[in-house]
Amino acid sequence: MRIDRFLSNLPRFNRQQVRVLLVQRRIRIDGQPVSDPKAEVREFSRVELDDEVLQAGKPARYFMLHKPMGCVSATRDPEHKTVLELIHEPDPQDLHIAGRLDYNTTGLMLITNDGNWSRRLTQPQTKLPKLYYVETEQEIGPEYVETFARGLYFAFEDLTTQPAQLQILGPRSARLSIVEGRYHQVKRMFGHFNNKVLRLHRERMARCCWTNAWPPVNTVL
Repeated sequence: MRIDRFLSNLPRFNRQQVRVLLVQRRIRIDGQPVSDPKAEVREFSRVELDDEVLQAGKPARYFMLHKPMGCVSATRDPEHKTVLELIHEPDPQDLHIAGRLDYNTTGLMLITNDGNWSRRLTQPQTKLPKLYYVETEQEIGPEYVETFARGLYFAFEDLTTQPAQLQILGPRSARLSIVEGRYHQVKRMFGHFNNKVLRLHRERMARCCWTNAWPPVNTVL
């Protein structure tokens, strides 16, 4: 919400008073004086008039954890354990997952109450890389590298995937970097060669990287 609208929604200020307060730079957002009426106020923002707090702002929460096999990427599920049950937060209803993983896929999982942050991280337009370790049933040939770099056509979505980088580690293992998160995308890419993915592990999302030196359950960012 814009700061001028935020202030106008308060019963004590009319529009003229709001303009004067902004011109006088008496309003601060997260400690910074603002004069631009378009300045953004989020639910996490602290808004002050002189020394008076108009909005304290709720704390933004960011969790990085390792998702094990047999755990669903959901906020609730009637049959299976969810990733939210791994972090034991007092207010789990405010949290959501940034970038889901399949039931038997392991690796880095990010959970937050910050919708803007998670959208920037997961939307294809941002082209932020996600790195996966892959083990397959059959051998991975050099033709995979070229094909993935060109992009693959997915008929169901009627689109061609963004170029992806494949690093072959062994006869049946590789690291794959993609900038999208289509439904079962990695498995479908290898499925183009009729090669079944036996193990899939996410190692990185953008600059967030899991390390074995960290605790296995969760880390607060």
